[in-house]
Amino acid sequence: MIKNPQKLRKFEYQLARKNKANFYKNLAIVEELHREARNLGVFGVNPLEGLEVDIKLTRIINHVRRTSYKIIK
Repeated sequence: MIKNPQKLRKFEYQLARKNKANFYKNLAIVEELHREARNLGVFGVNPLEGLEVDIKLTRIINHVRRTSYKIIK
């Protein structure tokens, strides 16, 4: 249990300021994680499969929110 969350936030902030992000190191980590996920079979054959359905649903949801907001307002 964290007894003093402000002290923890301050420590995390100072740690993040001291340790600058290394783009190339982070990119290598992401690539290795992606390679491992592919080896484990997490991704299907086509990663874009079903994307059209997601886009259609997103458009519908966004449209409904706008129209219902106008009605409520």
